[in-house]
Amino acid sequence: MRIMKQPVRQTILLCLSTLLIFLAGCTTVPITGRSQFNTVPDSLINSMALQEYNSFLKSPENKISTDAEKTAMVQRVGGRIADAVQRYMNEHGLADQIADYEWEFNLIDSDQKNAWAMPGGKVVVYTGILETTQNEAGLAVVMAHEIAHAIARHGAERMTQGLAVTLGGVALNEAIKDEPSATRTIFLTSYGVGTTVAVMLPYSRMHETEADRLGLIFMAMAGYPPEEAVGFWQRMAQSKDGSAPPEFLSTHPADETRIMDIKRNLPEARRYYRPYKPVIEPPR
Repeated sequence: MRIMKQPVRQTILLCLSTLLIFLAGCTTVPITGRSQFNTVPDSLINSMALQEYNSFLKSPENKISTDAEKTAMVQRVGGRIADAVQRYMNEHGLADQIADYEWEFNLIDSDQKNAWAMPGGKVVVYTGILETTQNEAGLAVVMAHEIAHAIARHGAERMTQGLAVTLGGVALNEAIKDEPSATRTIFLTSYGVGTTVAVMLPYSRMHETEADRLGLIFMAMAGYPPEEAVGFWQRMAQSKDGSAPPEFLSTHPADETRIMDIKRNLPEARRYYRPYKPVIEPPR
């Protein structure tokens, strides 16, 4: 019998281990069906998200809006989109992916034209972007897009990349224990949370196109005309006015390309659209 040399055996074991890690980290994005590589466990990332979200809200720099009408609109739109996401995931056997989501929507009083969503259902909108959304349907474009990033686990993909580049690909639980400061920075830059983070890891063109497509479907299911997305992104393009782009656009693809992609995806989204009919509770 031929004895395998130790270096050869080690190489084979390393290759097998790498293959197993890759297979274990492969997940599928809802709607698009794209395979993605993500080694960040949902349980850990959701826990980190909740911790950072609460820290963000407690920071003196971040003022929760006292405008009751605008706050109610953000919560109304967010609630309808969250219901649509829940319906979609239930209908496609994916409910387990958002089983731990506890949705919450906050409006932050700031001139920033920005919004973000974290895994676990924590969503923040800045008052500065409401000038461009103009109406409830325009706001639905923004919130559905950001929620789509969370549902598609785009931030976790970027965090997987960040752990690989910055900390040599160590597991998240090990990174939290051994490099807590660096791990927190990777998390914040992956999700674009807060105003103290200087650089946000850019979403790829693929991520942005994917979030646009999912967002169109989610807003359509929530009863908002998906065509509103074209007008919103046109207004966002105009708001740059030759200067630095708003925060919401700083890592996004060319305006013309985005609008063209959205128009191409509108027929699919229209199939999900039904005018919204609020449920009226009978008098008791």
